[in-house]
Amino acid sequence: MAQSLLLELLSEEIPARMQAAAAEALERLVCDGLQKAGFSAPETRTYVTPRRLTLVIDGLPEATPDVSEERRGPRVDAPEKAIQGFLAANGVTLDQCEKRETPKGTFLFSVVCSRGRPMSSVLKEAIEGALASFPWPKSMRWGTGPQRWVRPLHSILCLFGSEVVPVSFAGLVAGNVTRGHRFHAPAVFSVTGPADYLEKLAAAKVVLDPVRRSALIEAAATALANRHGVRLKEDAALLREVTGLVEWPVVLSGAIEDVFMDLPAEVLTTSMRAHQKYFSTVQDNGSLAPRFVVVSNMETEDGGQQIVSGNERVLRARLSDARFFWDQDRKVRLEARVDTLRERIFHARLGTEWEKVARIRTLAAMIAGYMGADSALVDRAALLAKADLSTGMVGEFPELQGVMGRYYARADGEPDAVADAVAEHYSPQGPSDRCPSAPVSVCIALSDKIDTLAGFWSIDEKPTGSKDPFALRRAALGVIRLVLENGLRLPLRAVFLKALDAYSVPRAASSDVLATDLMAFFAERLKVFLREKGLRHDLVSAVLSLGHEDDLVRLVKRVEALSGLLRSDDGANLLAAWRRAMNIVRIEDRKDGPHTGPVDVQSLVMDEEKALAAALSATEPGIHQALDAEDYQQVAALVAGLRGPVDAFFENVTVNDSDPDLRRNRLRLLSAVGAVTVGLADLALVEGSGPVAEAVV
Repeated sequence: MAQSLLLELLSEEIPARMQAAAAEALERLVCDGLQKAGFSAPETRTYVTPRRLTLVIDGLPEATPDVSEERRGPRVDAPEKAIQGFLAANGVTLDQCEKRETPKGTFLFSVVCSRGRPMSSVLKEAIEGALASFPWPKSMRWGTGPQRWVRPLHSILCLFGSEVVPVSFAGLVAGNVTRGHRFHAPAVFSVTGPADYLEKLAAAKVVLDPVRRSALIEAAATALANRHGVRLKEDAALLREVTGLVEWPVVLSGAIEDVFMDLPAEVLTTSMRAHQKYFSTVQDNGSLAPRFVVVSNMETEDGGQQIVSGNERVLRARLSDARFFWDQDRKVRLEARVDTLRERIFHARLGTEWEKVARIRTLAAMIAGYMGADSALVDRAALLAKADLSTGMVGEFPELQGVMGRYYARADGEPDAVADAVAEHYSPQGPSDRCPSAPVSVCIALSDKIDTLAGFWSIDEKPTGSKDPFALRRAALGVIRLVLENGLRLPLRAVFLKALDAYSVPRAASSDVLATDLMAFFAERLKVFLREKGLRHDLVSAVLSLGHEDDLVRLVKRVEALSGLLRSDDGANLLAAWRRAMNIVRIEDRKDGPHTGPVDVQSLVMDEEKALAAALSATEPGIHQALDAEDYQQVAALVAGLRGPVDAFFENVTVNDSDPDLRRNRLRLLSAVGAVTVGLADLALVEGSGPVAEAVV
């Protein structure tokens, strides 16, 4: 009869950011342990709250099945020592063995029967193994035991059916009891299985399912905001975090004093969100409303009035600090703060923020020339880009760097383009982040990211495996988005060399070597970026292999044209024919090649080879013109038009003719077929285009 496993690990509060991954890890590790014992979990459910991790597995048998295994031993006339060794190894006597004739002689056979194990013992091993190897990002020890957990464990509940599985970990032995809400229902109670557990936890003021908790919070917060005539500001990340902070969500609303409403909206929302985990609300016109929503973990007799009052008092203190910083920061012009960047370290081996600003100004001037941006505005924005790092507001709220710089720049009377560039030069910081499009902003954003990449490449601090402590992959993807989304024709290699040469630190290699390595790094990042857009990584490699292609806009146009060519019937068939042609040339080149040079048209004999030569002669000028015009779609169309003549050639022409001059001329013709595609990509790197069987036509 199938039974269910119920496992609960009750502990001190689990950080919200770790909860989802912890639930996944518990399910994976326990299921892996069962799989090693020969079982797959038919149906699993995981739940997580701030205090508990819960796993339910349904449909498990009561025991592992009995297993019979037939084992062949030595021949019946084998030495006595060999026979006795076989009997001892299998725990049988000679009388229990069967003598069986085989084509190779008469052998001893034994059937070893292994009785199934109780599922509870299998579960105990699997769960204890999972707990011992649990991959918490950070963990701790408590008491005198060596075991580690994210926070001290209080109890383990483990039932298989109604039977307790005596799992042991960190000095605790599993039982059939748990506790409810820390304040509302702290008493111990017993459970008999998953259904009883869920029912009693709900009665004990615990909403176990995080999906349901999140939905309850969102619905209650939305309704409460509407009752106050405002709208809840959407914040999925904050909703996930708050869901991980409460077991029994109680949604309340408080007021923001009018005296603080003239602070920048980002200051208000950051203060509420980052420090207090409050949801902001907005007016119908989109402006910030003077109310916030807070989620408590308990009900109170006064309907939450004291909780709201306490949160309003804490918020008042925080916003008073923000008001002080806002007023003090504006007393000093942003330009006057630039010199203080000499005291701020960018990186111990790469110098100060002031030195970084100097490099950004040099690099931005170069990039501005390619963009046609106003060089004076670009230089001014580069000068002020990092100045807000020394302000009190950014010191208190680091998340506002750049944002506050824009406010202070505008207060100083700086042009809007400069102020916006100060705010936007950190963007894009992720795939969902908006990419700047204003020319000045793009120049500064590119310069900042490329300078960072060049610096860490100079000291050989590159990403390795899954480790990227300086977010260099993100910086590279930011550069790629800035270039492609703005259609910027930028020679990346030249820009990399400029950035590398601006550093005076000892370098891991020469600028040329580092620039080449940076281009290879960008190629891999570009493959990731384009794969998400539906373009194959091998097509990027095929285009990059042409050499020194560092214009990302032109590169993507080539990849898109190649992708379109290979999706068409003509293109796919032409690729197969191209592979065949190159394979023949490769084989024959090893014998007496190379077979390059002009085709002797007068020596062509068959109509099909004459037609192919004529098609190549007619197509090549158009391909060269299209390449010069960067019309790669036209290049692809012209290449695809060669399919018919190539197919006819292979169907009717024998390449390895007995006449050596005829053979040599036909091999040159096939080499010309390969050469005509070189302007678009190296088709040898297209997946599935490797050498075919070494047969010739």
